[in-house]
Amino acid sequence: MKQFALIIASFALSLPALAQDAGEIARVQAGQSCKGCNLFQADLAYLDAKDIDVSGARLRQSDMQLATFDNWNLSGANISVANLFGARFNKSNFSNANLQRATMVGAYFGSSQFNGADLTAANISGADLSIARGLVQSQLDRACGDNSTMLPKGMTVPLCQ
Repeated sequence: MKQFALIIASFALSLPALAQDAGEIARVQAGQSCKGCNLFQADLAYLDAKDIDVSGARLRQSDMQLATFDNWNLSGANISVANLFGARFNKSNFSNANLQRATMVGAYFGSSQFNGADLTAANISGADLSIARGLVQSQLDRACGDNSTMLPKGMTVPLCQ
């Protein structure tokens, strides 16, 4: 039994760490790009930074509320369960991003790209997606919003329960 425990322990130690990387988070907080970085639970609230590339990054459970992220490349990023409350993402790229269960309440997404983005269980209440690009009805059918959610003409979103 002791040998089994040692084998399991050594296996676990050989796995890559899934915790956040403070150095990579600091880079982004300082306004630098960080493609594919581990920004798990990063505190990016109130940040004002533009032209940042975090494509393929892990931003799961990050706090991005009330920040300005103009012209960010978030394509292929995992932004699931993140807090984007009141954030501004003008001309940002969310292509193929995972936004499952993200809180996007009151956020602005002017001219942002959403081709292939997963909005499953995302709350977009009060968000402005009126001029978002690449957004299709099937994405919105998996999200929820409210009567103040602004969408491209002809699109709808189920009400949050």
